[in-house]
Amino acid sequence: MKFAINYFPADGLAPDRLVAYARHAEDCGFEGLYLPEHTVLYPGAGYGSFEIPPSLPYPDPLDCLAFAAAATRRILLGTAVLLLPYHHPVVLAKRLATIDVLSKGRMRLLTVGLGTLPGEAQAMGVDFNTRGRRTDEAINVLRLLWQGDEKGVSFDGEFFGFDHITSYPKPHGVTHLPIHVGGSSRAAARRAGQRGDGYFPGGALTPEERAAQWELAKIAAVEAGRDPGALEYTRWGTIDMSAEQVEDLAAQGVTRIMVAPSARELEQQRDEMSAFAERFSLSAS
Repeated sequence: MKFAINYFPADGLAPDRLVAYARHAEDCGFEGLYLPEHTVLYPGAGYGSFEIPPSLPYPDPLDCLAFAAAATRRILLGTAVLLLPYHHPVVLAKRLATIDVLSKGRMRLLTVGLGTLPGEAQAMGVDFNTRGRRTDEAINVLRLLWQGDEKGVSFDGEFFGFDHITSYPKPHGVTHLPIHVGGSSRAAARRAGQRGDGYFPGGALTPEERAAQWELAKIAAVEAGRDPGALEYTRWGTIDMSAEQVEDLAAQGVTRIMVAPSARELEQQRDEMSAFAERFSLSAS
């Protein structure tokens, strides 16, 4: 089992705090550091009955990851989730490859999702109802640009199009970066199987629905001619979870668990990370 840590600057973005957090996570032995994304918020935005405070700080996750990478050596960089419909894939391909090169191959936990806030889509000039198709196309564009050579590549899609273009630098030592798919719907599970390198479900799903979605992702992979055994399966855990809970997730096929500290103060967060790492012998893994 692999273990990763989430970072969310609930009290604002402090560069020294981000660096200290990332370095401690790396020293503890966590595999990866994840950040979430919202491009904009607005009064009334939320998920179900939960309303997001419009002043809640959501810094750009890729800029934060590049900053953290400069202060660390090993920890992988991830997003949970990057709202792919709100990024132009031609620009994004270069940004991600650049971070991967500068970090010597650590931009490897990219997780993308559709977003659930209609006002966010409107602000970005995206038709909310096309998010799924736009995301599918963007994934194809990203991989095409990363794999293309000096002769250039072309694409003619519903949302994006270009002729004989090149995109450099390339990802560090690989033909393309892994793209995991996040979401809480069966459509997200199918997308993960058809196009993703892994699935990261979220939301308040029942155990039965989670199992059904994971099975659906594997079925979709087979139908697309892909190897379902190559799919990684990431799930949320808690910072105080037990070994028995980890074993139960492993039995469900989970390959990575992401946790987040429950404390708000940095020193308490560090203590929680250290206790988790000791409990699961992360530094020795």
